[in-house]
Amino acid sequence: MPAELTRVFSAALRGVDALEVEIEVNETTSSEIQTTTVIVGLPDASVRESRDRVWTAIANSGYPVLAGGRTTINLAPADLKKEGPSFDLPIAIAMIANRVDYEDRRQLDNYSIVGELALNGAVRPVKGILSIALCARAAGREELIVPFENAEEASVVEGIRVVGVRNLRDAFEHATGRAPLLPMPRKTLADFLTETLWDIDFADVKGQQGVKRAIEVAVAGGHNILMVGPPGTGKSMLARRISTIMPTMTEAEAVETTKIHSICGLLDSRHQFLVQRPYRSPHHTISDAGLLGGGSNPLPGEVSVAHNGVLFLDELPEFNRSTLEVMRQPLEDGKVTISRAAGSMTFPARFMLVAAMNPCPCGYYGDPKRECRCGTGNVLRYRQRISGPLLDRIDIHVEVPLVEYRELSKSDGGESSLLIRSRIEAARGIQQLRVRGSNASCNTSLSPKQMKEHCRIDEESSMLLESTMSQMNFSARAYDRILRVARTIADLAGAKDITADHLLEAIGYRTLDRNLLG
Repeated sequence: MPAELTRVFSAALRGVDALEVEIEVNETTSSEIQTTTVIVGLPDASVRESRDRVWTAIANSGYPVLAGGRTTINLAPADLKKEGPSFDLPIAIAMIANRVDYEDRRQLDNYSIVGELALNGAVRPVKGILSIALCARAAGREELIVPFENAEEASVVEGIRVVGVRNLRDAFEHATGRAPLLPMPRKTLADFLTETLWDIDFADVKGQQGVKRAIEVAVAGGHNILMVGPPGTGKSMLARRISTIMPTMTEAEAVETTKIHSICGLLDSRHQFLVQRPYRSPHHTISDAGLLGGGSNPLPGEVSVAHNGVLFLDELPEFNRSTLEVMRQPLEDGKVTISRAAGSMTFPARFMLVAAMNPCPCGYYGDPKRECRCGTGNVLRYRQRISGPLLDRIDIHVEVPLVEYRELSKSDGGESSLLIRSRIEAARGIQQLRVRGSNASCNTSLSPKQMKEHCRIDEESSMLLESTMSQMNFSARAYDRILRVARTIADLAGAKDITADHLLEAIGYRTLDRNLLG
């Protein structure tokens, strides 16, 4: 009973990263043994089902199949759970290599291979290709063989050749050197930036100059913001346009963000690499796991999908209170850690939180033209659905008033997103120069030591802040937030030091939280 053993390499996703998987296929042929295939190495149901897809795809691609004997497929390391259909293609290539006249199996060590197989041998796209490409490069593989639809996404990784294949026959003939395919030309961030076009702009928003100013300050320093106002004042419209004024992503940020979206299956054939900052707006019925991430094999939640972008929570008090409270960790640490029996995973979650709410259940509390019928008790209970600790983590609170007709009727909506973004990028440049060499990227992520050095205030400003803290009963966290926002306002003005005017504007963005709590 002759036996053949072939080894190929692939990768398994774990969190937002990938780990290399060694696939060993051993075949023992014997007409006296019933044909059986066994997959070992902690495969899930979709991996165990691959044996039927692989057998049929091999036969339909014109390659010989085992007429009798046993095929053992080992996925190593054995203690890493293997999920998904991405092992179909490497398993099939190893099985074919055992059966055809192919002697130099060591050549397969140069490749990392992933792909799902259709029954006719076509290769289908899989999730997490960018993470897999980074893993293959780190493991020292020379080339990555992927489904053709995934090749462009993988091509942004420098230092490894990427070959896209459409069917099993093309993949095997290329891997064995019989009919080599041309690698996908490498794409850079600049190639994708040429395709970026926004179809929305801040100039679309009429009036609301005070709110636009608050948003500019928030984006310039990376601060979280809460907008409070009656229905129809443009809160959602403003939030949707915040991504258009955020600084252009660096290549490192784009790769990190694309990895998360790829693993979640959010990329499509037209957008295989993200260059626009993400904007996520989950419904208020979302669960804790949907927002934070989770599952038996944890996947990123909305806070991670919004990484390097905007997470917009509309109708904030309508969210389940426990769901809102789970955001405390990502708001403070910029990451989410999910623990399960099998271990823990950490997902990045550095996002700008943008929230909106009505002042009361009906939305018209304090409206000079429409009467609120909620009653003081209902208004207070509605507002107290948002906890004080969560409000403390939102740096800027701003009221969004109704827009007058004369503002709506103007043909010009105001400054464009491009103009606002230029000022924000200038302020961010000042911040990055100030904290170069550290982990901080903007004012909201300054360390306590950097705060002492860069957020110093004079005696007049100190007395002003002391008086405000006492009168408004602000927390220590609010004090810290006020100084950070004041530093951002000074950066937008190009000022070296924080003055009383900068501090007064920053204090004005905090007084609303005490009103919200009654």
